[in-house]
Parts: sequence; structure tokens; C-alpha cells
Amino acid sequence: MIRILLIEDDEALAKLIARVLEKENVQTQIALNPLDGLEILKSNNYLLDAIVLDLSLPDMDGLEVCALVRKTHPSLPIIISSARSQTLDKIKGFELGADDYIAKPYEPIELVFRLRAILRRGITVVTDDKIFTIDVDKHILYKNGKILELPLAEYDIFAFLFEKEGFAVSREDLLLSLSSIKFQSGLKSIDVLVGRLRSRIGDSPKNPRFIHSVRGVGYKFINA
Repeated sequence: MIRILLIEDDEALAKLIARVLEKENVQTQIALNPLDGLEILKSNNYLLDAIVLDLSLPDMDGLEVCALVRKTHPSLPIIISSARSQTLDKIKGFELGADDYIAKPYEPIELVFRLRAILRRGITVVTDDKIFTIDVDKHILYKNGKILELPLAEYDIFAFLFEKEGFAVSREDLLLSLSSIKFQSGLKSIDVLVGRLRSRIGDSPKNPRFIHSVRGVGYKFINA
């Protein structure tokens, strides 16, 4: 299932989009204002595949939100969904890190296909020094362009850390956020799974290059 955050202040429109997307196996969390949306993103308690972002929002312009999201989540796909269809707005959106721009009004099913197209390409920053990429639609991990097979729980941990690249992620967040890990397993199970994951991706447990332990917190992923 694709999981998105929809930041849209028109509640009726947001619910309509969410209903259509749900039928297409897209789970939608709605934020009616940008501050709530940023808080959801900051909480680390919701593993997202993409953000759909309106521009004309209360309290903060959507372009500013786009810039903030791209700064803190460099690999998270962003689709701007806005009635502001002027060329300058589109250019500014792409300059600030948007991956796509869909002008209102549109049929929600078009958004589904745009999401699928973006996610098929994988979520990754386009730079030469990135080792790992992920095809979130197919749940496939690539290392230097080659597929790495992972059990579901280990893949989910990797995808969560991948999305939060450069930021410390607590064991509690992993345990609470990932349905593939049973809550009853406890925090120690996270350490066991991370140990196995390191082995599968070719990371050294004593001197890790990719998945680093953060004392008193959990883990941090570096994709270089």
C-alpha cells in the first residue's frame, strides 16, 4: 500500500481525494493546515511514501512548506496540487524540490497515476555518491543498482531509516511505526533485526558505514 500525507485546507476536497485514493490502495493522512502537516512529518510515527501539497494554505505558503520538507526529507517525493497554475509558481515549486505539479481542478484518479509513476522511479536524491535506492511501489532495495533481497521487517526498517537519512531514529519509533514488527517483541528485537540488516547490506557491525548506532537513542542511516 502507498502511504501519503495530503496537506490541503479544503476539507471537502481532501476527503474526496482520500476516498478515491483509498479505492486505489493509497492510504491518505490529511492535514488541513501546514503546521499540522509538518508536525506529522516531524513525529516520525507515520512512514510516508509521498506528500501531496497545496500551495494556498493558511499560516504558511505551500512553497515555503515545500522548501522545509525538502530540507528535512531530501528523498521524500513531493507533488504540488494547486489552483495556482502560473508558470512562475510551477518553476518555483520545482526549484524548491517538488517532483511533480498538478493543476486544480483535476480528477483524483490522475493523482493516483502520478504517484505510481514517481514511486516506480524510486525515491532517491540524484547525486553520484548515493549507494542505495528504493522502489517503494515494489518494495525493492537496490545497492549500486543491484537488487538486495530483504525479509519484510528488515526492509521496513531500512525504508524507515532511508526516509529519515541523517536523522537519529529511536527504537521506539521503529517499533510503533512498523506493522511488520510485533509490539510484543520489545526493543531488543529492533537491535536483532538491525544486526541482521547490517549483515545483508554489507555493513560492518563494529565499524558501520551505513547504519550507525546513536547512543541512548537508536540508529541513523547515511547513504554514502
